[in-house]
Amino acid sequence: MSFNLLDSVKGLFTNDLTAKMAGSFGESEGGIQKAIGGAIPAVLAGLLSKAGTTDGASGILNLSKDAAGSGILGSLSSFAGGSNIVSKGLEWLKKIFGDKADNIISLIAGFAGIRESSAASVLSVAAPAALGSIGKEVTQKNLDVSGLTSMLASQKDNILNALPSGLNLAGALGLGSLGDLGSKLTGAFSNATNAARTTAGKAAGSSNKWLVPVLLALLAIAAIVYLTKGCNRSAEEAVVTPGPDTVQQAPAEPSLGSIKVKLPDGIELDAYKGGIEDKLVTFLNDPASKGGKDVWFDFDNLNFQTGSAELTPESLKQVSNIAAILKAYPKLKIKIGGYTDKSGDAAVNKKLSQDRADAVLTALKSTGANAAQLAGAEGYGSEFAKAAADAPDEQRRLDRRIAVGVREK
Repeated sequence: MSFNLLDSVKGLFTNDLTAKMAGSFGESEGGIQKAIGGAIPAVLAGLLSKAGTTDGASGILNLSKDAAGSGILGSLSSFAGGSNIVSKGLEWLKKIFGDKADNIISLIAGFAGIRESSAASVLSVAAPAALGSIGKEVTQKNLDVSGLTSMLASQKDNILNALPSGLNLAGALGLGSLGDLGSKLTGAFSNATNAARTTAGKAAGSSNKWLVPVLLALLAIAAIVYLTKGCNRSAEEAVVTPGPDTVQQAPAEPSLGSIKVKLPDGIELDAYKGGIEDKLVTFLNDPASKGGKDVWFDFDNLNFQTGSAELTPESLKQVSNIAAILKAYPKLKIKIGGYTDKSGDAAVNKKLSQDRADAVLTALKSTGANAAQLAGAEGYGSEFAKAAADAPDEQRRLDRRIAVGVREK
């Protein structure tokens, strides 16, 4: 599933964080919640606008890397050093909006019915949340300016559709309409791409002539490899065949397709029909269902780098979805379980399953999930494996998994 910037930022604003912000700013939780609902898409739209200006995208690239590297995302959940977060965030907010910052602050204050000083503080928390989320994506995918601009352009419609009605952001930004953002981003992406091509062309021209045919041959080989992998990718995603020490899981049955899973707070998650989000939310919405130590739901799109406890970048989407579910169901309490098959050394497998369960728990915490809803992580190794150690891999792969246990709902 593709990266959703809006959901990633929203997932950071837990009920606990909202309550702490309300107490710190001297406002009602309802007022702060409404301000957050306007501030997040407003800040993201401001970044879209800035990315469409000369050198704007390169500025965002640097700001987002700074935010991601500052550790501020980890501080948001507890609102540790709240005044420092607001102070730094206000600095970033002004870099995003420039001389339009005061307009945006007044806009959010009027929309949410709170003081302008409080609106400024809310926006100053939303700014580092947005930049930090972008910075994580930039770092994980090693995006350059053109890659960042392309990513932001792909998020445009989702962001603009999230702007509350009655919030005249276009006027505050000095635009004729928010539709102007699309053409600005398209132009910026074209400029970045052309600049990259020009740089590459100059480098090629300065090289020795004998390198040209060699480079062309290498590019041809790379293209063949890429196309071959692309043709096989859907099959690889549908049936994962990991090594004996990996805990990789296939997505839900592709024929069932992708769906939107709607949460009580109005958030919609991109998920697979029959996947963990679909099953978990159905369970939580059933008044007759009860949590307990034997109630588990397996991740279906979560993978690790082979032989390690490092989550692949693509897996973070499903982790974010679980965090969003936790936020939407504040009474929910979960535990993360790690499992392996029976092949290999039992002690090694148990440690690996523990490390991987811990990695998922840490990833959940980094999204801002409420720590009170997380009942820890435990690696069970092959304790609950059903297939024999010498069984075909197709059978053993079902024992290699990470699961969410519902302790309370």
